[in-house]
Amino acid sequence: MGGDPSVVEGPPDRSADVLLRDGTTVHLRPIRVDDAAGIVAMHSRFSDRTRYLRYFSPYPRIPERDLHRFVTVDHHDREAFVVVAGERILAVGRFDRLGPGATDAEVAFVVEDAHQGRGIGPVLLEHLAEAARREGITRFVAEVLPSNAMMLRVFADFGYLVQRQYADGVVHLSFPIAPTEASLRVQWGREHLTEARSIARLLAPTGIAVYGASATGQGIGAAILGHLRDGGFTGHLVPVHPSAAVVGGLPAYPTAAAAGVPLDLAVVAVPPEAVPGVVADAAGAGLHGLVVVSAGFAESGPAGAAAERDLIRAAHAAGMRVVGPNCLGVANTDERVRLNATLAPRLPSPGRVGFFSQSGVLGVALLAEAERRGLGLSSFVSAGNRADVSGNDLLQYWQDDPGTDVILLYLETFGNPRKFARLARRIGRTKPVVALASSTRQPASVQPRSDSVPAGPDAAAMTALYAQSGVIRVDTVAELFDVGVLLAQQPLPAGRRIGIVGNSTALADLAAIACRAYGLTVAAGYPRNVEPQATAHDFADALADAAVDPEVDALLVHFAPPLPGQLVGEDADFTSAVASVALAGDRPTVVTFPVGRPPAGVPSYPSVEEAVRALARMTGYAGWLREPMGELPELAGVDAEAAGFALTDGGTGLAERLLAAYGIPVVPSTVAESVEAAVEAARVRGYPVVLKAAREGLRHRLDLGAVRLGLADDEAVRRAYREIAEPFGAGVLVQPMVPPGVACVVEAVEDPVFGPVVGFGLGGVATELLGDRAWRAAPLTDRDAAALIDGPRAAPLLHGYRGADPVDRAALADLLQRVGRLVDEQPRVRSLRLNPVLARPDGVAVLHAEITLGPSATRPDTGPRRL
Repeated sequence: MGGDPSVVEGPPDRSADVLLRDGTTVHLRPIRVDDAAGIVAMHSRFSDRTRYLRYFSPYPRIPERDLHRFVTVDHHDREAFVVVAGERILAVGRFDRLGPGATDAEVAFVVEDAHQGRGIGPVLLEHLAEAARREGITRFVAEVLPSNAMMLRVFADFGYLVQRQYADGVVHLSFPIAPTEASLRVQWGREHLTEARSIARLLAPTGIAVYGASATGQGIGAAILGHLRDGGFTGHLVPVHPSAAVVGGLPAYPTAAAAGVPLDLAVVAVPPEAVPGVVADAAGAGLHGLVVVSAGFAESGPAGAAAERDLIRAAHAAGMRVVGPNCLGVANTDERVRLNATLAPRLPSPGRVGFFSQSGVLGVALLAEAERRGLGLSSFVSAGNRADVSGNDLLQYWQDDPGTDVILLYLETFGNPRKFARLARRIGRTKPVVALASSTRQPASVQPRSDSVPAGPDAAAMTALYAQSGVIRVDTVAELFDVGVLLAQQPLPAGRRIGIVGNSTALADLAAIACRAYGLTVAAGYPRNVEPQATAHDFADALADAAVDPEVDALLVHFAPPLPGQLVGEDADFTSAVASVALAGDRPTVVTFPVGRPPAGVPSYPSVEEAVRALARMTGYAGWLREPMGELPELAGVDAEAAGFALTDGGTGLAERLLAAYGIPVVPSTVAESVEAAVEAARVRGYPVVLKAAREGLRHRLDLGAVRLGLADDEAVRRAYREIAEPFGAGVLVQPMVPPGVACVVEAVEDPVFGPVVGFGLGGVATELLGDRAWRAAPLTDRDAAALIDGPRAAPLLHGYRGADPVDRAALADLLQRVGRLVDEQPRVRSLRLNPVLARPDGVAVLHAEITLGPSATRPDTGPRRL
């Protein structure tokens, strides 16, 4: 065996591609022994000042002994990361544990002069802190010269609670490295800045190199070049061709660098085997991004997937981001850019809607439908295989884009769903997000399912989970545009009251039925019908009255000539009447014109049902906006250390011990395998007691005779034991009797779309059969908990149904929030079920708990920033 036995390979998950402040990419990885030459080379590029600030001395060269120590780490007590661009090391950071078993470590890092100010220091600190936490380190210490203002600012601006002491001419810093609300806000703010800037470079390039445009004008590359040229792209446009001097009427060059003009973006439409050469050429010209239209990557099989990974690795090493591969392209309708790097010959008119499509195949059809609907776009991105740039990146960009007011997303799968939910909650407060995304759950994380394993959210619950994040989820492409046009062209409603005005009683009745089906209210005094023979002036008067009616929040207008050809000469007058109200009013107006041309600029739908559905989606979003943002409460009695011990130790009573660590007591119980053991357990627990069948799924089945309540003495226990053991088996649970209450079920599961989610419903066979559960993503705010309690259809039983006393909502909400915090903080918990939970006027009692553990669930929105 060869090699240095003191070197231990670092865990693979400690390597990451990361974005810097200028939107370019670099690679961060654990240091290796063979990095010695690169460390020496980087050190030689340091200024004298940088050497002095890092080493507190001139330190002109690194002695061999120090160099060996720098590059030799054990990834436990000592860890070091290098940041590289290509093969060049730009920075190094490390921590050293302060003694065997210590929970403190010294941290230090240094960045090459030419790359200081790009945000490398904060990225290093994030990854060092994460690695240290995994090795049991809880605190960093550092020594910094007072003159090193940049380093002091890195620590001060990170959101940690930093303690400072000045002694012997050095500032001594000390801070805990557990994430805090402040540190997460700082981290997410930096993430937003870097990702938005990286997308801005793709959508507003100073110049574009097109690879794969043939000199004959045939093929995909030539088509995109033509669309860029004919669309009036305002920057430099350079065809790259190995031999032709002119392509598409433009001077062509053998390499992008040979053009001698500033270029930011490469559009790639070459065969997949030629893509690596294109990446190398683009890197040599200093480009910032690639739009890879070429197919033949992950969608084609394992070999293509490997080629795709190589593509992304090479692009990131060169500082470039990638749209695609196998994508339709990107577009920006801003007059200052006029970018049409897509396969669509025409773009929709300029507007204020940003559109992301994961599908490349549907991209052209989606753009054509947007143009047909009159939906103006600000920018458009088709991500194809979404190997790098994703919908989350576009959300970051559109959040601050002054040209975008509405965001439409066509999503086939989620890459980082927790991040999507976090971004949507923030962005949705200022710009509506409409997503066409699957409402069906992927396979459950725990299989096979049993009565004790939650099934997870169904389709209706998934829609509610999207709504919790402020996302308007739709089911079809048509509905995506129905809602998008409405949001782009009309103001938000102030409430759910719909005024229905038209000249058809049948359509009015259908509209009223649809309103009730979608949870909207037909305003008092509506529908209002004008006579079929009414003139355009009469119609306009009825609309004008409804438009200023204080009892109306939104207006639905329907108009149908009573007979084909009737009022032909006046159709334009009716259209103008509708347009004058819809465009001048302060409440949203939608129209249904089964016959004739609808008014321009007013959302129009073929049927009243589609119009009402779009209004319902908009109204739900407006209601979410009006609700105050919930808060994550402080929960007393949470002991994370005790929870860690419980998970490590395992064994009998794990569920009870883990729940107790989060302040959730479970009514104690004893398993008895014989009648005398049951009597003894009852005496220990204290009469009266309850006996339950111990078999899974039976512990709450009073209806099957598997539960006996209020047993007051030994003889009652013996009799109950025999009655339970004969049909259900010898094992029984003995529990002290608690006051009665409304039986509830609290459950949690690791959902593949939203991560950990908490469900709540009332107990009983009927409610379980009907799937009467409400779901919210963890952790739960106070408003999330309240919505869970009121979500099930059987919730009125909690409010004091038919003379019963209302249950203690505060105690129930506290329980839900504790469960939400537990599953959010403990990724090994794959499912949890509390059944039954008795909710009473004086509190709650958890009678039984089951927890399923597994490997820590992957939660890509936690930890340091990475692509």
